[in-house]
This record gives sequence, structure tokens and C-alpha cells, in this order.
Amino acid sequence: MNSYHIWCNLRDTHKDLEFAENLRRYMGFLKERGRIEGYRLTRGKLGFGPPELGEFHVEIQARDLAQLEEAFGDVAARSGELEQHHARVYSMVTDFRAGLYRDFPDPQRKS
Repeated sequence: MNSYHIWCNLRDTHKDLEFAENLRRYMGFLKERGRIEGYRLTRGKLGFGPPELGEFHVEIQARDLAQLEEAFGDVAARSGELEQHHARVYSMVTDFRAGLYRDFPDPQRKS
């Protein structure tokens, strides 16, 4: 499993529930089309954590890099219903950071 991690802040923290709902719709749209396996949204608690990572953390799970690349390709087209979902989320975000991680050790790795 590959995990695409996003850390960010919101432009307007009063819209936190709106952000969560917009993200749910966006990720649901991708999942229904087989572009991701799932996602998780978390929020920093009690000020713990590096401030440069932001208050919100989104983890998007993909089977493999091919599936993730298909998702990125669809989003990069910037058209249709998918772009509407993407724009609703992206327009609320600031201080975007991202990283790509994988399960370890890899299943194919020899000991």
C-alpha cells in the first residue's frame, strides 16, 4: 500500500466542517471510480506536532503507484465534476505540504 500524505492549514479555520465535507465528497468521487483505496483526515490536537506541517493531515491510500498515477492524471485534467470537487477543497487550503510513503518492509523484499 502506498500512502500519499498531505499536511495543510485552512485559509479560514471557521470553515473546518465545510472542509471535511468537501474532502469527503472529493475522496469519495475518486474512490467510487477506483482511483484510490481510501483516505483519512486528521487534525492536530493540543498544538502537538511540527507547526510547519500544518493543522490538518490527509492520508490517501493507493494500491500501487499505477493507481495513484491514474488519480493524479484524472485530477490534472482540471475538468468536469472531479475538478469541481478538487476546487472546493484546494481553494480552502494554504501551506500545502505533501509526501509519499509505502508499507515497509516491502512485500517483495528479500531478507
